[in-house]
Amino acid sequence: MFAYQLRSSLLLAILACCLLGCGDGRPTRVPISGKITVDGQPLKFGVIVFKPATGRASSGRLDADGRYVLSTYDRGDGAIAGDYTVTISGNEQLSETSHRWHAPKKYSDPTASGLTATVESPRDDLNFELTWDGGKPFVEKF
Repeated sequence: MFAYQLRSSLLLAILACCLLGCGDGRPTRVPISGKITVDGQPLKFGVIVFKPATGRASSGRLDADGRYVLSTYDRGDGAIAGDYTVTISGNEQLSETSHRWHAPKKYSDPTASGLTATVESPRDDLNFELTWDGGKPFVEKF
């Protein structure tokens, strides 16, 4: 009788898990999005990356309005709660040997960007204002 009840309980637990969902086994992610501007204008090209001290980074492509949505494992699934160093690579590939930089290169370097973020709860306004500090967009050949 005990074995029958145990099997029945196990079967009910499996069925409930299938019907309700068991999660994906990954850390909980928090929906994060925002807008990137350079000297007040939307940054239309590039990628933003949230890099934690340890663990998996989150990233998002910028759209024509400078908006991004972070992804960690699946598209648009957000970022894991925590503190991040942020990089923004505002470049556009022109050819195999050149890029146009629409934002200063310093923002693409985690040691020089000076950008940070803390992810705690869902946000759709985690914005970053970049500045050229007297510079301007340029083409880099390599």
